[in-house]
Amino acid sequence: MVIFAQIFFRMREQDFLPKVYANFPEKGKVIWKAPSNIALVKYWGKRAQQIPANPSISFTLDACATTTQLSYEIRGENTSDFSFDLSFDGKSKEDFKPKIRAFLERVEPYLPHLKRYHFQIETSNSFPHSSGIASSASGMAALALCFLSIERKIQEMEDGFFNRKASFLARLGSGSACRSIAGDLVQWGYHQDIEESSDLYGIQYPFKVNQVFKNYHDTILLVHKGKKQVSSTVGHDLMHQHPFASKRFDQAHENLAQLKSVLATGDLERFIQIVESEALTLHAMMMTSMPYYILMLPDTLEILQKIWRFRKETKIPICFTLDAGANVHVLYPESVEEPAMQFIQDELVVHCENGHYICDQIGLGAKQIFE
Repeated sequence: MVIFAQIFFRMREQDFLPKVYANFPEKGKVIWKAPSNIALVKYWGKRAQQIPANPSISFTLDACATTTQLSYEIRGENTSDFSFDLSFDGKSKEDFKPKIRAFLERVEPYLPHLKRYHFQIETSNSFPHSSGIASSASGMAALALCFLSIERKIQEMEDGFFNRKASFLARLGSGSACRSIAGDLVQWGYHQDIEESSDLYGIQYPFKVNQVFKNYHDTILLVHKGKKQVSSTVGHDLMHQHPFASKRFDQAHENLAQLKSVLATGDLERFIQIVESEALTLHAMMMTSMPYYILMLPDTLEILQKIWRFRKETKIPICFTLDAGANVHVLYPESVEEPAMQFIQDELVVHCENGHYICDQIGLGAKQIFE
């Protein structure tokens, strides 16, 4: 009953420390599928331990997901270091190992049994890696859920607490991963108007959401499928000395506050203004950092111009958002799916690398496939 009561209040780091336990399963396997997400109000800039410089809110996606199988077996006496093998799409992935090791080091205080086991981590994405879709978010979320599922075999854990601890752990691997545990609308980062909000984990958006936002679609235009010239980690770090950082953080707080009435009433016009402004502000921060850089490509800009022109001519509420890359997320309500997809196929796909795009929509969060 204590744990059940806890989840209605803002939790602290010490709340995620486990009790002393001794009954460890000898071996087993667990599989989780975790979705990517697309931020509406962007998180850009962070402090130590993946603490966000500003709050954010995102749509959880459905089709774009990472599936991770974690096989584990208890080790012998030598448990002074982590032991794991890693494969991606069936192939050994040694270059991913340092990131996984760093993640294990960060989460060990909250999962102190990790060094007792050897892990076989097998992971795959339903979308191209480094395609501008948040693979680190879905990947770290799936991995955190797998590790936490082992702890759940050792001690009982209420679902609400499990989700918050999974979000807390996922954040330590990739900040936005904390928004890939639950769905469909997830808020992360402290905001004075959201009582349960926290920098430590994401929460399901606690206010009224109009039905128009319940079945939103996201068609992802893959303008460039290669690796970004500047990583998101580097981009976040450049916000520390950014001349416009404090104003940007204020803007995020204000936009999140304004979204409360927008989401409640289904005000699509204001929703579009906020979401597109957030996307362009994100890239403006990149272009005005030092060193400065541009991740949008000419085809990205062509797509944005065409969306503006189409919306003006037809009054169809289609809009865009961008992550830290060249690709474009085209957002629209289910009620306009047919004309929106016709427009995308007729006018926008020509700007995609090899004509590739992904049709997705809002999902309901991660799912356990095997326990």
